[in-house]
Amino acid sequence: MARDYNQEYKTQLSRGEHEARMERQKARRKLDSKGVSRAGKDVAHVKALSKGGSNSDGVRLESASKNRSFKRNADGSMK
Repeated sequence: MARDYNQEYKTQLSRGEHEARMERQKARRKLDSKGVSRAGKDVAHVKALSKGGSNSDGVRLESASKNRSFKRNADGSMK
């Protein structure tokens, strides 16, 4: 079954997630342009986007389990 990218985009906009997703994508592209292999890793911001961070604050690669292991609030933001 094909992904409905239009619906995903609409959902991102309705939740107010689009800008943060674009910041994450910019961080991925920045690492890719430097030739860094992201295979099996997540791009983690030094200061989380949900806490006011940005790509200029710095990014690093972390394992997916470590990057996603933070306790979260009901809205998905980090505690």
